[in-house]
Amino acid sequence: MDKNELIKVLTPSFYDVIKILMTAVIILFVTKLQLLSDRLSALLIALPLTSILAMIWMRHESKVADEARRISSIADHAYYTFWFVLPTLPMFLVIPWMLRRGHGFYVTLFINAILTTVLFWLLVVALKKFTSIELM
Repeated sequence: MDKNELIKVLTPSFYDVIKILMTAVIILFVTKLQLLSDRLSALLIALPLTSILAMIWMRHESKVADEARRISSIADHAYYTFWFVLPTLPMFLVIPWMLRRGHGFYVTLFINAILTTVLFWLLVVALKKFTSIELM
């Protein structure tokens, strides 16, 4: 990708602004809902709204003329998203465990960021060694 292409990709369009606003509204709604119900807001966050929105945007913004290639690209995105989500799952058990034992919020987030990174790389290595799946 040359410099002009990079600038074009990184320059926000009208649709980019719409996507940002929609995403912000979803996050705002869920954080406000959390004030009423932890469980309901957690349920909404657990839904893959970001992935669904991203796939919708990819479908409509793709410059690929071949429909089969466009669909294949979205299918690949969903497939790899599954694998990238796996190392994040322990975080949702470790964070409450640490917070309930008195660890500070930011310390907890930092430790979980490191844990998730380590688990991600372990998954990458394990999948490469034992399967034909190559994440990186």
